[in-house]
Amino acid sequence: MTRWWSSRQPDPVPSSDDELRMIPGWSSALAVALFVAMQYVFHVVMPHHKHELLPLRLMMGYAWGTLWASYALLLGYVSRDVKRRGMSPGLWMLVCVVLPGGIGAVVYFMLRQPILSRCPNCTTAVDANYHFCPQCQFQMAPVCGVCHRGVKITDAYCTQCGHDLATDGAPRRLRVYSDSDSL
Repeated sequence: MTRWWSSRQPDPVPSSDDELRMIPGWSSALAVALFVAMQYVFHVVMPHHKHELLPLRLMMGYAWGTLWASYALLLGYVSRDVKRRGMSPGLWMLVCVVLPGGIGAVVYFMLRQPILSRCPNCTTAVDANYHFCPQCQFQMAPVCGVCHRGVKITDAYCTQCGHDLATDGAPRRLRVYSDSDSL
């Protein structure tokens, strides 16, 4: 019996679940510990004897606990994502920890490099938006034969110059889909 999940092809676009799986275990454990520590601080270390302030203590404990736990999860994500993108892990972790209030993480997300993919022909690390490998000229993505701009694999005509893409001599794996190919 074939399982339905084993026959599926891997999704080339990373989903949000894949992004969440990048958070390391140490970061999750640290987030839980920080959340529990904030509850301890607001309910044991700083108790208040006025019972009408209990809702405020609960809200502050949850808010500060969530804030610190989110920061720990963010640091864990950055520690894995920076390696995936081929950037300096030590530098970016230092930036994220030293700059206050999450400003370091905002700077990281604004300046991070694109994810590199591998050329199937020569295995060179190639930027994901390249159409040709810079080492072996392997065609990585479909391009128009006239204006040489990138096109989608499902386009029948170039969106820039109107050229009929079916007449291009593109490799079979990059040809546009058409009804005549299925006959």
